[in-house]
Amino acid sequence: MESRFSSGTPALGFGAAPLGNLFAPVTDEAAHGAVDAAWDAGIRYFDTAPYYGLGLSESRLGASLSARPRAEFLLSTKVGKRLLNETSPRVDGLVDGQWAIATARQWTRDYSRAGVFRSLEESLERLRCDRVDIVFVHDPDRHVDQVERETAPALEELRAEGVISAYGVGTSDWRIADRLLSTTNLDAVMIAGRWTLIDRSAAPLLAHAQSRGVWLAVAGPFNSGLLARPWPADDSMFEYSPAGDELVALARELALVCRRHGATLPEAAIQFATRSPGVSTVVAGIASAAEAVADVTAFARDIPRSLWAELDRIVEGFQSRS
Repeated sequence: MESRFSSGTPALGFGAAPLGNLFAPVTDEAAHGAVDAAWDAGIRYFDTAPYYGLGLSESRLGASLSARPRAEFLLSTKVGKRLLNETSPRVDGLVDGQWAIATARQWTRDYSRAGVFRSLEESLERLRCDRVDIVFVHDPDRHVDQVERETAPALEELRAEGVISAYGVGTSDWRIADRLLSTTNLDAVMIAGRWTLIDRSAAPLLAHAQSRGVWLAVAGPFNSGLLARPWPADDSMFEYSPAGDELVALARELALVCRRHGATLPEAAIQFATRSPGVSTVVAGIASAAEAVADVTAFARDIPRSLWAELDRIVEGFQSRS
């Protein structure tokens, strides 16, 4: 896919899931402030999905970007988790276990041709634009056969019509993305949480993606929070669940090494994937202006090569014992 991020130094992208009130409410003002701060700091890639806040993330992102020159930024959304007209009540403070909103539209997995067209049409309305650059098939899981048979051809139609510039798969299961690289004509892959400082399981996918020359985005560099603080807390989350003592201890060991080298754990975490050939962008979830500034600063920080070598030894040793 031709874009300003196709080659050279990987760029930092804005992950808009937090704008959908991921686990905690975010005001409209804070959401718009986050996008504005990210823009002012130089971020030009923004990723969202209908599922994020059950439409809220797309609506907020669309409102925030509506006054920006469309040719100056890259925008992606997703299909496969289609919103319905029915509403769901909040249970235990969250909708669907993730979204801190009072009520929301229900959703269903729909990878059909009609579902793809309908979902994207609704996304374009919420995003206040007539096209998106990339559409990712969202977490296909057990629907890979249908994606190969029906979803991918539908997205190829939209690409040919110019409604989208490219399509791909967005998932945390690298094996699904690896298969679709071989069986479809996708242009892009977004792998979440599986190529990070402490989870390096997607190495085969990265090699495959590089060999095929697809646009590769690495998302979730902080593994849902464990790597987001200079000193990981006891109650840190890892992939949306409690990290547990063993992973917290590993993260703290890495944090101490970073400190000795004059860096921080978040700086190493957000830059980890930039060392990998073929990575086009690193996508970090951003909920506020302060987070946008902090992430951009961490992403640009000069990290000594000696730190990477020591971090790699620690993680490889942990993996060999696990």
